[in-house]
Amino acid sequence: MRKGAKAAIIGSVFAVMVGGAGYGAFNVVSALDGNESGSAGGPAPVKSGPPSGAEVKETSAKFLAAWAKGDAAEAATYTNYASQAEGLLAGYRADAHLTGVRITPGTPSGASVPFSVKATVSFEGKSKPFAYDSELTVVRGETTGKALVDWKPSVVHPELKEGDTLVTGESASPPIEAVDRNNVVLTTEKYPSLGPILDALREKYGDQAGGTAGIELAIHHATEGAGDTTLVTLAKGEPGKLRTTLSASAQAAAEKAVARYAESSVVAVKPSTGEVLAVANHRADGFNAAFLGKLAPGSTMKIISAATLIDNGITTSNGPAPCPDTATWQSQTFHNLTGMAPQEKATLSDSFSRSCNTAFVKYADEVKVDSLTNEAEQRFGLGRNNWKTGIESFDGSVPASGGPDTAANLIGQGQVQLSPLNMASVTATAMTGVFRQPVLVSPGLDHREIATAKGLPPGTVAQLRTMMNRTAVSGTAAQVMAGLTGRIGAKTGSAEVDAQSRSNSWFTGYRNDIAAAAMTQQGGHGVDAAGPIVAAVLRTGG
Repeated sequence: MRKGAKAAIIGSVFAVMVGGAGYGAFNVVSALDGNESGSAGGPAPVKSGPPSGAEVKETSAKFLAAWAKGDAAEAATYTNYASQAEGLLAGYRADAHLTGVRITPGTPSGASVPFSVKATVSFEGKSKPFAYDSELTVVRGETTGKALVDWKPSVVHPELKEGDTLVTGESASPPIEAVDRNNVVLTTEKYPSLGPILDALREKYGDQAGGTAGIELAIHHATEGAGDTTLVTLAKGEPGKLRTTLSASAQAAAEKAVARYAESSVVAVKPSTGEVLAVANHRADGFNAAFLGKLAPGSTMKIISAATLIDNGITTSNGPAPCPDTATWQSQTFHNLTGMAPQEKATLSDSFSRSCNTAFVKYADEVKVDSLTNEAEQRFGLGRNNWKTGIESFDGSVPASGGPDTAANLIGQGQVQLSPLNMASVTATAMTGVFRQPVLVSPGLDHREIATAKGLPPGTVAQLRTMMNRTAVSGTAAQVMAGLTGRIGAKTGSAEVDAQSRSNSWFTGYRNDIAAAAMTQQGGHGVDAAGPIVAAVLRTGG
């Protein structure tokens, strides 16, 4: 919470709503205003259907006028969720310290009315102008029949979401000057997708970085770990320097690569240390899916599955792993990619480099229900909820699932959930044999205890590296990895997701001392979108 400012609490006032859904929830004051009855013969019929143009104009004008003059209670009566509206509108002056409010409606489009807001934010003798555009929609109240503003926090400001508040005061955390591993300054202007990450770093490390707080008008987000979004700076604080593990060159390559594909994310790590070299997202919602995504990783999971087969003595890279057209496990039939020719005498290396699903499914009856889970947790450090990267992150989930999911998990479907961060770490562990928990900020700064795992036996590492190198040189990843020199390896993947017309594209790979993983939603096969992203980052060399 912002220092020196008390935020209005609006996120949990649902008790007075009527009807739950639709527009039936209407405030008691308006419902009893004495104008609901008609003639002495009985109440007037409740209006229905969309509001007329005249009703849209009248309701929006009354709402905007009451808001502009600072009468939150009156303005709220023109909405369909009065209690929520009044809390946020009251905070507009009391907590955000906005005065001189002028609201100018635009030309209505059907039931929607655009408008512009101009105001002054003042706090402790400091003032600055504040202007923005927003929009409201007028709807018909189901129980009252009145034309009402459809209440949403975004009416007050387009960036407000449920539970968010506008507050002015001393910033919750002093500003930071984040720098990369070589002291290059990292800014959102140059590296746009770092915005949410720099906000999170400021929130956690601002006080420790040695800076002093400024005075700001900001959105205080209800979502835990989201930090504050600054809208107006009244007085700048003194930033403290925060060194990250990022590489400016790798970050620039990651930003450029994800910009080519919608809903894409990538992470690069340094296998010898676990340091995160780059993290980039290209998403409309600003979500840090690179660290927090929870998605089926598809065939990139076969790195862990192959390690499970090897470590449990089931087969080896040169041992048998036949690749039939289909494989059935507990009444569920699994297929390979269209056009993949069967290989009855294939080795595990053959099936891995071709990304044959049925070869892995065929071994489902030889692994225990928890074999894959134990491998993921004990050797790759996944799924224990103990990673401390420096900001919020997901540690992966590889549950011990019985039934058809035992087989599906082996090919990265079923109940398995991973993020690009997790998969980059998996690749780093596979190439070094040592699990080094990824970090974005040195643990020495805040003395946090990072996660550990026992890693992989040398023989397993040698086999995994051979299979991943074969995949990169002559297997499914060869097209994308062409031209990369040095020690290289890769694994492609695609994952079917309900309600998506196209599968998610996954790709992970390494080159010398950099490992990277990417995912694009609705991206097709691994080489279609995620592969080019990873290859672009690997070319920087970290």
